[in-house]
Amino acid sequence: HCCWHVPQIINPSLFFNMLIEYADTDYNSTQYKRGEGPTKGERQYKSNKELITPPRGHFLGGSGDNWIRLYFFFRAIGTHLAGLSVIVAVATCYGLGVRLVRDGNQRFAFGLYGAFLLAHMIVQAFFAFREHRNAHNNAPPESHDTEAPSTVAIQISAFQEDPDYLRECLTAITKLKYPRSKLKVILCIDGNDDNSTYMVDIFESVMTSAGLDPVFFRWDYNYHELPDDVDCSQNGVELLERMVADNQCICVMQAWGGKREVMYTAFRALGATSVDYVQVCDSDTILDPYATAELTFVLDTQPETGAVGGDIKILNDGDSYLSFLSSLRYWMAFNIERACQSYFGCVSCISGPMGLYRMSIVNEVLDLWSDQKFFGEVCTFGDDRHLTNRMLQLGYATKYTPRATCFTETPAQYTRWLSQQVRWSKSYFREWLFNAFWWHKHHLWMVYENIISGGFPFFVIATMIITFYSGSLWNIVFLFLTIQVVGILKGIFAMFIRGSPVMIYMSLYSLLYITSLLPGKIYALLTIRKKGWGTSGRKNESKNYEPVIPVVCWLALLSGGLIMTIITNDYQKMHEVAHLTAGLTVYFAYWVIIALTWKVCIQPTMKKKTDYVSDEEEESDESRESVDSSSKELSSLEKEFAHDTSSNANTDSDPPSDEDEKEYADFLTFLWDII
Repeated sequence: HCCWHVPQIINPSLFFNMLIEYADTDYNSTQYKRGEGPTKGERQYKSNKELITPPRGHFLGGSGDNWIRLYFFFRAIGTHLAGLSVIVAVATCYGLGVRLVRDGNQRFAFGLYGAFLLAHMIVQAFFAFREHRNAHNNAPPESHDTEAPSTVAIQISAFQEDPDYLRECLTAITKLKYPRSKLKVILCIDGNDDNSTYMVDIFESVMTSAGLDPVFFRWDYNYHELPDDVDCSQNGVELLERMVADNQCICVMQAWGGKREVMYTAFRALGATSVDYVQVCDSDTILDPYATAELTFVLDTQPETGAVGGDIKILNDGDSYLSFLSSLRYWMAFNIERACQSYFGCVSCISGPMGLYRMSIVNEVLDLWSDQKFFGEVCTFGDDRHLTNRMLQLGYATKYTPRATCFTETPAQYTRWLSQQVRWSKSYFREWLFNAFWWHKHHLWMVYENIISGGFPFFVIATMIITFYSGSLWNIVFLFLTIQVVGILKGIFAMFIRGSPVMIYMSLYSLLYITSLLPGKIYALLTIRKKGWGTSGRKNESKNYEPVIPVVCWLALLSGGLIMTIITNDYQKMHEVAHLTAGLTVYFAYWVIIALTWKVCIQPTMKKKTDYVSDEEEESDESRESVDSSSKELSSLEKEFAHDTSSNANTDSDPPSDEDEKEYADFLTFLWDII
């Protein structure tokens, strides 16, 4: 390992191939250039038998007396019976197809299942409204941002990040309205080769400009790949932990391991400190100046709350139609769905871009979280959802506050967005199963909503297949018309709640859902044990066309039904032809109007990635050119080490190899051209 301390304004990349001892002699230890130390060991995780669950996290309440355990036993039976009853009720409503309202020709109908979904949406919005009102009625005092009692460590995860996004992220952190003496900042970079050093340059530049004194640590290893038979005083562990304990502003570069690994490094190093809370933040996220103060106020005033998240918005909603629709979906997800969950203290996921956790609880579940296994395989993605589930497992509430806001980047390219959604769906299904074990420790709403959200996609899939193979073209046209009408009603509903007419475009998300998200969810379920397709890096992921395969298969399945229906449809009835003509005309006219108004009226007002290009762009370009030229001069030993580091890392964020890309190139490019 090699560490260095930069008290003056200098460029750390100039010293990457030099040995610079830490200024404080207490930090001196045996040191060497990158790649010249002992070879890192095999990746090692604790077995399930070695992982110890805190008593509070036991299924029946841990070490309580028999009456408490008996209470949890009967409560577990009751909650799971309640969940089963919800499944039966919804399936019955769907299967019976009871129509509450219909026209004389049986062309239009409103059924019991539709009434159930409408009632669900209204109830969800009601409790979300109450949670918003509670949050604003219990706002922190004006002095909280300057006299906050709690210490906070902000952990930023970075992997091949866009330089402009990273600079904006770090700049926002330096402008937080929170006592600086009670803040600690740790940037953890996944990858320690010279191609990642531009992020260290940005960190040094931003932090020194803000009057902070950054320290840097470049590590050949990570906590799960330490060299064999080497003491912690010699492998960098003790040095890293002392640096984190004694300094306010730290940047760590370590061997590739994935996002969960860099988070684990920060959490583990912070474990020996007296930090009250740890705030997670992605490197493409821009925090509101009051975000940290708002989050800490929730944990300060609610001791039974283990974690809290905030309102996450999209910063590049003008980059594409896709990013714009994602911004609308984000608003619905946080301000309605998670606000409702928060009312009952059971937010299902404290999202990675912004979340605050009690450090004491993180320490209790740290190894359980980092060494999570599913069907014997170590889990890489889904770090935020699983850490939230660990809080719920111990019986702590998880909350959402709309008063803490941030902006984060979303994929603007279809393949990258689809990769992200497949990865999220995998973690959702995996964590759904884990979460079911702790339903009895929380409000019944958690049981009900998990059943509804988990089962809804399968009902939609069944509806799509049945309709497309029904032999009636009108059924297909009416299905799409119904989907858009429901989307419009939901958009109008959200428009009044948010007070913004832009929410009417939420109706467009439905087509994206049925054409892309549904097959993505099925593919995620079928390949749930497969790792990969991370979207944290900005350099390689857009070349991956693999997630398009389930979309092509899904569209082929529906096309088969459509062709069969076109052939077998009865065209002799004139009123049926009239219905088809009118329905198709209305549907396509709707899309033309909505697309034109978005292009002309809405997109010019949205923010694009180019809006965040800083004045230091030329400087960062020069820095990257310097890094590229220096990387060409690496010794053969360093090149071999870099190759070994890349090939041995079995994570979701490893840079894809050329062989992996060539394997699918011809076939998938052909499929993509069809799409």
